[in-house]
Amino acid sequence: MTFHPNDTATSDSGIFGLPYDSDNAKLILVPVPWEVTTSYGNGASRGPAAILEASRQVDLFDIETGDVYSHGYYMEPIPERILELNYEMKRFAFDVREALEAGRTPDARKLGEINSASDSVNTWVHQTAARHMRAGKLVGVIGGDHSSPFGAIRAVSETHDGDFGVLHVDAHADLRNSYQGFTHSHASIMYNVMNGPFAPKRLVQVGVRDFSMEEYAFIRSNPKITAHFDPLTKRRLLKGESWQSICDEVAAQLPEKVYVSFDIDGLTPDLCPHTGTPVPGGLAFEQATALLATLVEKGKRIVGFDLCEVARPEDSGSEWDGNVGARLLFKLCGWAMVSNGYGTKG
Repeated sequence: MTFHPNDTATSDSGIFGLPYDSDNAKLILVPVPWEVTTSYGNGASRGPAAILEASRQVDLFDIETGDVYSHGYYMEPIPERILELNYEMKRFAFDVREALEAGRTPDARKLGEINSASDSVNTWVHQTAARHMRAGKLVGVIGGDHSSPFGAIRAVSETHDGDFGVLHVDAHADLRNSYQGFTHSHASIMYNVMNGPFAPKRLVQVGVRDFSMEEYAFIRSNPKITAHFDPLTKRRLLKGESWQSICDEVAAQLPEKVYVSFDIDGLTPDLCPHTGTPVPGGLAFEQATALLATLVEKGKRIVGFDLCEVARPEDSGSEWDGNVGARLLFKLCGWAMVSNGYGTKG
């Protein structure tokens, strides 16, 4: 098949309408349709499908990164087994949360099954990401809720012997310990990362504006963590500092190798109205992409990434969240490729 990048993508084409497969693509995207522990809105398990559909409307040439897509992006098929497990465990999770809200002790069996299922998903993500990394691929995860990339972060740590940092863009700190009894809650991803045997050298958080006193104390007590709290960042901007100066500061706080973990609710809510836990404030789209560009301009190498919490609820016909998610994903892919030495092909 002859591929023409200016042609209209077909409804059965790959991510961004590209014709690559896992063998000839340099970048592999792993969809994880998992949202069992979400505590407010729903629809993140349909995020990978929404992004895939919307991605076929994205023009492939990018003024900043050129045609790095020509080195190949491939999104694996959405794993139906995990999607089915997600729906089964969501029923248990509803019962657990209902008991907690009523002041009752949750069913220990149901809680145990959810935690066991989360372990199973983490293992699958880890094995899948590690397999592609061993083959020399760059790997990105498409969630699902923000617990989805835990296994991929572990694989990055193993691949690079822990010599990397995490740039975490999010409205939330995600540093809660076993939130609502779920050991791998979407609200605990960075707690689990920083307390596990595969912890990065640094965690730098941007956009955080909704967090608990416990999380704030954890940040202040851990010298590996730097948080750019959104209200304080906005005050700096209002007083005349530039966003570029803040991007430079963030980049300087990270080591040479960087894993980017991006929760879509790190953006302003108008860009992700259906995400599970939207919060006023956040980054404009251009601020987010400028931050990614600055990482690369400052010599950082993006060794992996995820994009999570893009949601499409069952009762919503809106394609906006998927549209924004697809375009943010394209920027993540492009800058990751550039940072790894993949320039314009030809």
